[in-house]
Amino acid sequence: MGLAVPPQARDSPGTRHRPQGPGRQGPGGPQPQGDLRAGGVRVSTTVVRRRRHTLYFLEWAAAQRPVHLDTDVDMTRIQAHRAAARDNGRRYSVVSYLLYAAGRALDRHPEANAVMAPGWPGPLRRPRIVRFDGVTAKLALDRPVEGERTVLSALVPGLESANLREIQERVDRYHGEQAAELPEFKGVRMLGRLPVPLGRAAFAAALRDPRRRAGVFGTVSVSSLGHREVDGFHSAGGTAVTLCAGRVVDRAVVRDGVVVPAPMMRLGLTFDHRVIDGATAADVLSDLHHTMETFDDGTWAPDPGPDPRGADRDPRPLGGLEPSTH
Repeated sequence: MGLAVPPQARDSPGTRHRPQGPGRQGPGGPQPQGDLRAGGVRVSTTVVRRRRHTLYFLEWAAAQRPVHLDTDVDMTRIQAHRAAARDNGRRYSVVSYLLYAAGRALDRHPEANAVMAPGWPGPLRRPRIVRFDGVTAKLALDRPVEGERTVLSALVPGLESANLREIQERVDRYHGEQAAELPEFKGVRMLGRLPVPLGRAAFAAALRDPRRRAGVFGTVSVSSLGHREVDGFHSAGGTAVTLCAGRVVDRAVVRDGVVVPAPMMRLGLTFDHRVIDGATAADVLSDLHHTMETFDDGTWAPDPGPDPRGADRDPRPLGGLEPSTH
């Protein structure tokens, strides 16, 4: 049994589809110009200008060797902190807590706050790993650019010491549809205007010196799809560690032998195996998990008291939480 061709897409013997010029009428009214193939499908061979920076990034990031881990984070304590903050007229987003935890965790694990610096100018030069002194997040944003949804990357520096309020103020800077017009996205707008060969060259040149990488690309990538019905996902953000947060949703957990609901969030960690090994990545993820589940930035009012998750908490210290040595 074959698939029937829609009547408007059928060809008479010996005919073929041709692009329709301006003002010409197709079966459904005026048709856009383009290359129409069998079935009436319009094929475009041009990458939209506003997405060229994404294309250049994906080409560059193809050298990574990503491996994926994930964990479920009990958000009870963070949700309680958010509620207390709202009662005092302050709003904190979930991603700000993740940025806060990422800064502390990577400061305790400097080997993961690093980047692979490929040999340059050629493959005969020995590749090396460069570690960064501070933690700067590359935060993925979904913002309209010239009327089309586009992924932009905003830098949030100083996470190893920034408090939650400072982080949220930085994140708030990128709210709204006008975020794409901010000065820090000038380079992205330029890449969209340049011819493709020059755009590729400019992108590569900006990342060539690993010492400048933190100010261009950050030291850790953070992405969240928690505003949609997404439980978990993984992506490779071009840094040694990429963090991916899903939605917060009530799930069944066991506390004191009783099944109760708790707000849970799936947290994914993708690491570049060229830079760190799985054991180090697992330590970083465990540190993030611990920091978020026991969150306390010293601003609780009143004192939240004991861990609200109760007896299911393992009181033993987690591995990989050694104090910072720098």
